[in-house]
Amino acid sequence: MTKTPSTLLARYRQVRSAMEAAARPLSAEDMAVQSMPDVSPTKWHLAHTSWFYETFVLSDPAFSGYKPFDPAFNFLFNSYYEAVGERHPRPKRGLLTRPSAEEVLRYRAHVDAAMADRLPRLKEADLGRLRPIIELGLNHEQQHLELIHTDIKHAFSQNPLRPAYRELTPPKQYPVPPLQWLEFDAGVRRIGHAGDGFAFDNEGPSHRVFLEPFAVASRLVTCGEYLAFMADRGYERPELWLSDGWAARKLHGWEAPLYWGRQGDRWSVFTLGGMRMLIESEPVCHLSFYEADAYARWASARLPTEAEWETACTDAPAVGNLLEEDRLHPAPLANDGTRIAQVFGDVWEWTQSPYGPYPGYAPAAGAIGEYNGKFMCNQMVLRGGSCVTPRTHIRATYRNFFPPEARWQFSGLRLARSL
Repeated sequence: MTKTPSTLLARYRQVRSAMEAAARPLSAEDMAVQSMPDVSPTKWHLAHTSWFYETFVLSDPAFSGYKPFDPAFNFLFNSYYEAVGERHPRPKRGLLTRPSAEEVLRYRAHVDAAMADRLPRLKEADLGRLRPIIELGLNHEQQHLELIHTDIKHAFSQNPLRPAYRELTPPKQYPVPPLQWLEFDAGVRRIGHAGDGFAFDNEGPSHRVFLEPFAVASRLVTCGEYLAFMADRGYERPELWLSDGWAARKLHGWEAPLYWGRQGDRWSVFTLGGMRMLIESEPVCHLSFYEADAYARWASARLPTEAEWETACTDAPAVGNLLEEDRLHPAPLANDGTRIAQVFGDVWEWTQSPYGPYPGYAPAAGAIGEYNGKFMCNQMVLRGGSCVTPRTHIRATYRNFFPPEARWQFSGLRLARSL
């Protein structure tokens, strides 16, 4: 956890500037669009992350004299904090043509100026009380930095022109290394966050689990491997699918991962750089949990549990194809001899674990306690981060979670087996 006011303010500025840099390629019209209820406009992300500091930090008595930029913003840009008050409905965020994108940026500057002025002058006791909330706000903003990329990709995919967010570097292609199975003995393992450093409350407490013998794949599943599943009528065989998954496949007409399309006898894919031909050596992404699970069954395997994933990956360094690599798309694996590859970055990896509390978990008191705990129902856990996850935001204990039908996230899979 960041210790001093100066280092905390420096990190604050870095995170805030990264958020605005992500919005820079976008026009005011781009920033206002909402393509489905689960997607938020870029303008809303920029405002909501400022609302967080205004609501939970600058409202503290230690910041006495702070004047909110606009009291109406408390209603417009609250996300789901019932304890804070009423809020604008999530599916209607795209109807907020006002405030303008320009005014939202002024709002951000207003909040930033107050933080820069007051934070270095906080008394030690006040800083000790507020530091965990500011750290939470920074990590919360990094989540929205990731969502700016996932959400604008979905919005642009609905435009018949298939516009590019920006030009991407052409990917390097490598031969796909053979998939190896890494075996782990049965035994008691410890998972969950412990010790110093930031973690969300849902990553703890650290606790023991007993695992039967298992194996995990040395790398992610590729687009080429997924094409083989499709060629073997994977989307037409109900025996491969969970019942809810088969119903979702029929309801939505799924025949391929999200953003894939046919061009003659070849497949193309929509990326943040626009449309291009599919590269078979890239990790497959934009799969629902149901699709990932069906592929695993077809491959005579299964998805790992989150305890298995963390056990297998806990010692891997937090490096990979993350946001700072600036690819903004999953990349083919360069066979660098790593025992377990692509742990961090590229795609979030579905697990077979429902998102629920760890033993001994208790949410924080007050509105902050609504951050994670209230969503522990009807969601599945993903691990490892993606190509649009900031490097300083990911770790082996990180628990992401989405409904099993979700596909707009950069989500893929790694196989597992029981031994």
